[in-house]
Amino acid sequence: MSSTDNTNDEPAPIRITIPERYYLLPGAAIIVGTTIGLFRGSRTASLRFLAENAHRPPTTVRGWYLYNKTKNYRVLLGGLKGAGADAVKLGLTAAGWVMVEEGCTRLGLDDVREVAAGLGTGLLFGAVYGLPLQVVRRTAGLGVLIGGTLRGLRWSKEYLREQLATRAQELEVAAAEGRAEVVEDVREAVDAVRGRRV
Repeated sequence: MSSTDNTNDEPAPIRITIPERYYLLPGAAIIVGTTIGLFRGSRTASLRFLAENAHRPPTTVRGWYLYNKTKNYRVLLGGLKGAGADAVKLGLTAAGWVMVEEGCTRLGLDDVREVAAGLGTGLLFGAVYGLPLQVVRRTAGLGVLIGGTLRGLRWSKEYLREQLATRAQELEVAAAEGRAEVVEDVREAVDAVRGRRV
């Protein structure tokens, strides 16, 4: 038998692994954009319908029925249009964040990826929404601030993980040596975490 012969005639499954941040951040942004757009679009459509029909209010019961029915349909349609528009805009902005972050990672700029993503997203946000230059500078500054905050949180998380790994290694060495006080301290800590106070 050669190495190319398979005893199993089924083809091997194709597996593609996609990092979570590629779809979680844009997906969450789309959900938030849909919610915001639904509320804003329906409110705008409602006010527009009221303004367009303020000069000719219905006078009969049938007229009021048709007025409210038409208004409800227009509000629903306006809400759906606003939801779609805001979902696309916010989803593209979040996808831009992820792309800039991944680009920085691939270029070896992993230490500043959040700050660069914040700056890039602020500029992208200004371009997508067509904001004036002064406001674009503010959104870029806010993006840098958010990116710096996320970078600080990532540094804190990495630092705490290192401290946890160091402490776990020290406890393993102490437990291997058989020091009873360390083993008892670990047992008390585990019991305290589980809610069984001594």
